[in-house]
Order: sequence, then C-alpha cells, then structure tokens
Amino acid sequence: MKLVVVAAGLTQPSSTRLLADRLAEATSGLLPEPPEVRVVELRELAVDVANAFVTGFPNTRLREVIEAVTAADGLIAVTPIFSGSYSGLFKSFFDVIDPTALAGKPVLLAATGGTARHSLALEHALRPLFSYLRAVVVPTAVYAAAEDWGGGGDPFTDGLGERIARAAGELADLLARRAPEPREGTRADGRQVEDLEDLEDVVPFEQQLAALRPPTA
Repeated sequence: MKLVVVAAGLTQPSSTRLLADRLAEATSGLLPEPPEVRVVELRELAVDVANAFVTGFPNTRLREVIEAVTAADGLIAVTPIFSGSYSGLFKSFFDVIDPTALAGKPVLLAATGGTARHSLALEHALRPLFSYLRAVVVPTAVYAAAEDWGGGGDPFTDGLGERIARAAGELADLLARRAPEPREGTRADGRQVEDLEDLEDVVPFEQQLAALRPPTA
C-alpha cells in the first residue's frame, strides 16, 4: 500500500511538514501492514510547477511526482493558510494534475496557520477543492495553529493529538477497506484467465436472448 503526503510548507523547518509527518505516522500505525510512505515537499517543485503552467507540460521530475500522487492508495494534503485560504503553490500543484486523476481516492486534509481564526479555511476552501476533484475526503480535517504546538496543559489547545488520531483513524479505515481493482485478464476472484474454461460461468448473449423469447405453441 502506498501513502503519499503532500506538504506545501515554505520554510525549513516547517510546521506544515511537522503536521504532515505526524499525520502520516499516525495513519501508518493504524494499518494492518506499514504502508510505503512518500513525502512531497512542494517548495522544492515551485519552479517546476510554474514552468508547467507556461509550457503546458510538466518536466520529468514533476511528472514523476504527479504519477506518484495519482497512483497512491491514499493521500494526505497539508497546506499553510494565507489570507484565509490555501497557499498559491498548493493550489497550483493540484491545478497541473488531471482533474479526474484523484476521483475516488481517500484524502486527509490538514492545514497550519498562525491563529485558530483561519481554521474554517479547511471547510470553505480545501474541502470544496477536493470535492470538485471527486476525492473521498475523510470527515475530520486537522488544523494546527501556533498555540497548538505549546502543550501547556490547556484542554482547548492540547486537542491536536486527538484530532490527528481521529483523522488518521478515518483515513486508515478507508485504506484498509479499499479493495484493489482487478487487473485486465483476471477474474473477479483474482485468478488469472488462462483459457475459455475459466469463463464457463459467463452466459453467452445469444442464450440470454433465447431465454427471453416466449415459448412457441
């Protein structure tokens, strides 16, 4: 199982990357088998994303990242909040991805910001974006303000760990129940189709039509 984490933090170290790592760790710990986790730092791809807009084609490095994101079994997307919405780099990256490529993919959304006042950006900005992309977004979105990293015993700010655990549990549940799509040349039970005898349970179309005809007198 492959889990890709997209982090749009602009600094190093970054609270956005820290939140992304905690979400990935929490999700991995709840799955029956540890997934293959890949973290994508968008700040390293900023020039590539801009060039893709100008030329209309992603270069080799960006194309490889896009393929990893679209082929993943699950996605964690984390962005800093600027002016009440996701960052321009975050939006630009998902703009260069085919709008149908994330259809049906389980996604956990998260964001960071300087104040808790921007937490609603998850609902009025990020969730509509991924709904448009037809991704399956988990119910719990995680927002971490600057004070959430304090850990001073305040129940109103120490709930970050609980929110991470709840969101990770929802994503892990979707991933655990996500059945792989059957490959071409395989039966529904996963066995390879080797000859026509494997198709004996398929009723020919002509036989189905004959069964619908009224009996002759």
